[in-house]
Amino acid sequence: MQLETIIGLEIHVQLKTKSKMFCRCDNSGEDKPANTTVCPVCMGHPGVLPVANKQAIEWSVMSALAINCNIPNFSKFDRKNYFYPDLPKGYQISQYDQPIGLGGFLIIDTSKGQKKIKITRLHMEEDAAKLQHSADDKWSFVDYNRSSTPLMEIVTEPDMRTPEEAKIFMQELRLIMRHLDVSSADMEKGHLRCDANISLRPVGQDELFPKTEIKNLNSFKAVERALEYEIKRQIKLWEAYRAPDTLATRGWNDAKQITEEQRTKEEAKDYRYFPEPDLPPLTFTPEYIEEMKTKIPELPQAKRLRFIDMYGIAPADAKIIVEDKELANYTEQVISELKGWLISLEGVEGTEEEIWANNKQKLMKLVTGWLINKLGALLNENNLGVRDCKITPENFAELIAMIYQNKLNSATAQTLLTEMFKTGIDPSHALEEGGLKQISDEKEIENIINKIIAANPDPVADYKRGKVQAIKFLVGQVMRATKGKVDPQKVEEILKNKL
Repeated sequence: MQLETIIGLEIHVQLKTKSKMFCRCDNSGEDKPANTTVCPVCMGHPGVLPVANKQAIEWSVMSALAINCNIPNFSKFDRKNYFYPDLPKGYQISQYDQPIGLGGFLIIDTSKGQKKIKITRLHMEEDAAKLQHSADDKWSFVDYNRSSTPLMEIVTEPDMRTPEEAKIFMQELRLIMRHLDVSSADMEKGHLRCDANISLRPVGQDELFPKTEIKNLNSFKAVERALEYEIKRQIKLWEAYRAPDTLATRGWNDAKQITEEQRTKEEAKDYRYFPEPDLPPLTFTPEYIEEMKTKIPELPQAKRLRFIDMYGIAPADAKIIVEDKELANYTEQVISELKGWLISLEGVEGTEEEIWANNKQKLMKLVTGWLINKLGALLNENNLGVRDCKITPENFAELIAMIYQNKLNSATAQTLLTEMFKTGIDPSHALEEGGLKQISDEKEIENIINKIIAANPDPVADYKRGKVQAIKFLVGQVMRATKGKVDPQKVEEILKNKL
């Protein structure tokens, strides 16, 4: 029997507002001592009244629009009732039948091409507290700092068919949230949390079978591996005629790389939802929705396509650059500086558009290569982001211009970049102070080459007998004699003419 995998995701995104969802408590409680950012409201004391966080509502509307949801004119909060140690009120303020956003979608790029994943809804709710357990199981306590932190829950349709699609969807969603600047969306810190729902069915059937929800997924790799494991586990059950017949919840054990049974899954009726009596409903006018649309910045997918079309950046490089919003902004500033430099060059003919078109391909290859591989390596080694980099876009563009004009060879440029990274010095001054300036006087270069030819008669004779590789040895000797301060291509050209 051929089986088809059915996957849907329930994703929680923690909003980085200054205060919590329904009170004025500090929303950075994860960085504070346990139970120090709490108040009677978020602790659920009798007689207190919640007040909805306006910023959280605006960010949720923006997020819903960014993932192509429709915003209804009317939305409300509901009480979701269940009893657990991390829920101080005995219920959670959430949204049930009238959420913030409905009927969205995301287009993702997979190894098999693009795929549209439909989104059922985006709703708001407050987070629960956090249970802490000792390694030896001798004690447990509840940290209520996280209680009432604002969350968005995004629920997809069961449109994914492979673990790869689920991982890519999560990565694209995280990128959108970071570009919107509504959440840091770090999975390892719990700012982006995912529950994956999975079931199997015979190929060709439309019926959905009882799903298994996988929890404790704190990385994209964990999402992918947990789903891969669960597919194998459920295939064995189907082959043994024991296909899952009830909704179930399993936890991912990362150490063992397996899922483990936790409990049967609750349904909506088990939570006894009813409208939250202490919060007024939300009304979104068409004017308000249009205003929120204007606040949405350029989103990752559109930015990737623009970088490819406008700048001629390779798709793989565009993906890497846009992954970091700050790096994407830095890249555009570098390109802007290079455009200005190109147009100001003497002896370059044509319109601005023609000059740019004639030089763009080679320049972009240099920019992306040095940004991603060279500067990126220095940033990674020092655990820094591009925002913390001392090299300004202007100075980086000047370095690229020097390389483009063959004023620097690769080795010298790397040394120069390292010095710029350490001190923030501009490349011109770094060349002068470090004695790295290229030898560009052709007569000086010829004099050095003449000495190398005279000192190496055997390689010269080999080259004249047809051993073309001998020229590389002679070029190396010139580079050594000049400490790398000449253009190796120019040296090779002069040597060939002389020999």
